Amino acid sequence: MDIISLSAIEMREKLLKKEISCREIVKAHLDNIEKIEPEINAFITLTREEALEKADKVDEKIRNGQEVGILAGIPIAVKDNISTKGIRTTCGSRMLENYIPPFNATVVEKIEEEDGIIIGKTNMDEFAMGSSTETSYFGPTRNPIDTTRVPGGSSGGSAAAVRAKEAAVALGTDTGGSIREPASFCGVVGIKPTYGLVSRYGVVPMANSLDQVGPFGRNVLDAALLLQAVSGHDPKDSTSMDLEVVDYLRQIEDDIKGMVIGIPKEYMEVEIDKNLKDKILNAINLFEDLGTKLEEVSLPHLKYSLPDYYIISTSELSSNLSRFDGIRYGYRAENYNSLDELYKKSRSEAFGDEVKRRIMLGTYSLSKGHADEYYKKALKVRTLIKNDFDKAFEKADVLVGPTAPTLPFKIGEITDPVTMYKADSFTVAINLAGICALSMPCGYVEGLPVGLQIIGDRFKEINILKAAYALEKRLGGVR
Repeated sequence: MDIISLSAIEMREKLLKKEISCREIVKAHLDNIEKIEPEINAFITLTREEALEKADKVDEKIRNGQEVGILAGIPIAVKDNISTKGIRTTCGSRMLENYIPPFNATVVEKIEEEDGIIIGKTNMDEFAMGSSTETSYFGPTRNPIDTTRVPGGSSGGSAAAVRAKEAAVALGTDTGGSIREPASFCGVVGIKPTYGLVSRYGVVPMANSLDQVGPFGRNVLDAALLLQAVSGHDPKDSTSMDLEVVDYLRQIEDDIKGMVIGIPKEYMEVEIDKNLKDKILNAINLFEDLGTKLEEVSLPHLKYSLPDYYIISTSELSSNLSRFDGIRYGYRAENYNSLDELYKKSRSEAFGDEVKRRIMLGTYSLSKGHADEYYKKALKVRTLIKNDFDKAFEKADVLVGPTAPTLPFKIGEITDPVTMYKADSFTVAINLAGICALSMPCGYVEGLPVGLQIIGDRFKEINILKAAYALEKRLGGVR
């Protein structure tokens, strides 16, 4: 049996039927990691012993007839900015190279409560700042589809691990597209939930008002399964909403006939590769074949979303990263003659170029004499962008368009920061508005995957999941 090619849901079903053991599932994935990881570099830390020990406990529960959780037997990779008790959590940075948290993030607790098997911590752009996983202190992750190309970022390690069958599903974080863009580049499904649906407690913050934790899967059902497990109110997170948890797996197969699919004209007017655009248009036409109604909508302030995002996100991260001072935890410079010199040397030696660049941008936007001109104005523009989406959802149930403006680019190909920032052109507005979205593969161009982005209103994840599931079935063997 080719265990690693099974879906996450199939692994659990075969485990419950006692056709395979949890140890066999975990060992198959560990063997695959050992075989291909030197080429992919999807993981920073592997948790071999812990994973096998947990697998044996799950097998024992099944032998004893005990009830197991919805993630039983499923190997799960976790992005390395999510705290794991007793397991190194580096954020892809020299600053936290040897940091071991004394507690678990809430999403990790939820995975363990549902008998999921955490198999390791995945590589990422340093402190989640990047769109290619090239800024990691631990080296770039390579796209399993074409190892000369990037997997996207900042959650590139998680996306690559799922695509390469090193894990069945994975967790990432999304501040401006960091789940959806790597999902697009690696040809998997990635979900950015509504802000407040999934707890951020124990997640090292980049930009507090934008960050969200979300799942990757090789298909829509697997991603929905992990979302089901980690969603829900958390009293330890003041931004977590106390809402009834939706049973995504029960409702995901509902017919989408009559659903209104909104096509933002601003997305379709952007100049992108013709072959890529053709795949997006083909997917949109398939929605019409499925009985949905297509409706053009407008997001007039979308053109401001990228500069708006970079002002707000850099402002928040410059504040967040001030805690890394060489005093309390993290990297500390060895040679210094004063407190000021300790601060400067620790931060300059431990932070990479992209982190330093964004700290400086954010500090400037918040500085005296510039806060009104930049940060406060950006907050007002953010409200306009949010209002655009509110109006669009008065006409449509979901919106669709491209996830990324390009196909996966080659490692080292983009050296200009502004060009790299433009990789997020289609994704950042969703984080600014606090709504939900997913990316799913809708075809290939020259062997490289094209991601379709499906966007939903606040806490309407079920709408984007139903639409994606119906389209995935229609597309058949596209992956």
